[in-house]
Amino acid sequence: MNHSKYLRLALPLILTTITTPLLGAVDTAVVGQLDDSSYIAGVAVGTIIFNTMYWLFGFLRVSTSGFAAQAQGMKNEEDILRSISRPLLLALSISACLIALQYPIKYHFLPLLTSDPYVQSLASDYFVIRIWGVPFGLLNYVIIGWLMGLAMIKKTLFLQMYMNLTNIVLDILFVKVFSWSVAGVAAATLISEVSTFLIGFLIVWKAIPAKQLQKIFQIKSIDLSSYKKMMKVNRDLFIRTLCLLIVFNVFTATGATYGTEILAANAILIQIHYIMAYMYDGFANASSILTGRAIGSKDETLFRITIRRSFQWALLSSLFISGIYYLFHDQIHLVFTTIPGVIEALTIYQPWILCYPLVASFGVVLHGIFVGATEAAPLRNAMIIALIIFLVSLYLAAPILSNHGLWLAFILFSTARSLFLILGLPRLQKTTFSSISIQN
Repeated sequence: MNHSKYLRLALPLILTTITTPLLGAVDTAVVGQLDDSSYIAGVAVGTIIFNTMYWLFGFLRVSTSGFAAQAQGMKNEEDILRSISRPLLLALSISACLIALQYPIKYHFLPLLTSDPYVQSLASDYFVIRIWGVPFGLLNYVIIGWLMGLAMIKKTLFLQMYMNLTNIVLDILFVKVFSWSVAGVAAATLISEVSTFLIGFLIVWKAIPAKQLQKIFQIKSIDLSSYKKMMKVNRDLFIRTLCLLIVFNVFTATGATYGTEILAANAILIQIHYIMAYMYDGFANASSILTGRAIGSKDETLFRITIRRSFQWALLSSLFISGIYYLFHDQIHLVFTTIPGVIEALTIYQPWILCYPLVASFGVVLHGIFVGATEAAPLRNAMIIALIIFLVSLYLAAPILSNHGLWLAFILFSTARSLFLILGLPRLQKTTFSSISIQN
């Protein structure tokens, strides 16, 4: 597999994944044009609650993609069906729990993230609307993960583009035209999630051969014993994501202690960071698909080449992304806000975002290798160690360097994540293909 073949898979996936953080980025940018930084802070606090819920269960997309890719590599139609039926049922169960627990979630999270009563009120307005989109958001994770795993890239790109374009148009309509403020931003996201699910469900329905549809929810597909490997992978991915969310929640809560303008600036810089990270996620998804195919078809050569391409494009893309941000950071900041105090804070702290691609790219891209191999324990372990490094660094640096100390801890966390995944690659290759040899 040469570079052009890798890029033909990766580039559409980059376009697909880069649309994901645009939901939060567009929400932040639209309210950032209003005349009070409290609106940005309110959306930031509300968004972190939903990021918490969505990211905790992000394994629904990630593991679905890995299992679907392996099933396709083996050309096993029943496993392809199971790779979507199982996580769909799991997503519905999780959604029911989150809807039932919405009031405790809201009343416990908001005071932790901000002490400003007005910001809490705005975040509450955002929450009570968006909570009803959670079932559709989680089901979308499963659908998009399944389509990605089967390399149905055009359909995946269409769904993501539709969701974000709908969100952008409705954001502008509800906030700029109807003056619904934060509630308008939440309503726009809710509508985009619901309509995307309806379209995605039709795409999946048509993608499955008619003769196979009757099998999708048969007892054989939902037997609890058959969930063992999926639940093990999902457990490790859940722990890994929980660590990541602790980092972002601690980051947001710590930033809030430095004032509303610092909280708003950090929220914008984190949104920029998300866009960068999801660009790498496109390469990670390409590597995940190729790894799944390699393992499903028992092709160790393809596996080795996939690792090499992942390293090469992680490095090249990090240089490109840092260069673009360095050249155009002023223009990028103005897209999010025109409030002078927030702009000044962005200028002070933007060098940290310049560092992020250089230290985080390998961790994000190599994540796809482990996902495609459905080996999540190394991802869990690397994230636990990186979390400990973040908390220790924050404890030592924040009292001295304030918000700079907060960003230093975040960069050290990203560096540790990359380093420990790199160290885990040789063992992954050895254990994966030795187990395949034993099975043969």
